[in-house]
Amino acid sequence: MKRDDCIFCKIANGDVPSKTLFEDERFRVILDLAPATRGHALILPKEHAADLFELPEEIASGALVVAKKVAAKMSEKLHCDGLNLVQNNGEAAGQTVAHFHIHMIPRYRDDGQQINWIPGGSTEEGLEAVKREITG
Repeated sequence: MKRDDCIFCKIANGDVPSKTLFEDERFRVILDLAPATRGHALILPKEHAADLFELPEEIASGALVVAKKVAAKMSEKLHCDGLNLVQNNGEAAGQTVAHFHIHMIPRYRDDGQQINWIPGGSTEEGLEAVKREITG
């Protein structure tokens, strides 16, 4: 179900204009208004889910199918050197709109973008402890 107070619901369902790259019955892919690189797009489900934790499995799997289709077109037409898929959940992770979405960021050599993290250290014992904590 879509929410009347959600800007991404309005965009995904065509109530607010956008530069649409792809649309089907469940998704709309639009160009991001503040792109990290040329061609930066957002995959928006038409049904509202605040984040990955609320997202139905069939929409989650469908989003990757859409990403694959659009990524192939981006690669062919934009001649990008790579592509990042970025999906944030919660404010601490950088989510700014509470509607599940996936960023598709075409990458170009020397584009100046940094979509990285600082690798931490680990030990066998530490990894085993986290594994037990998650899996029970």
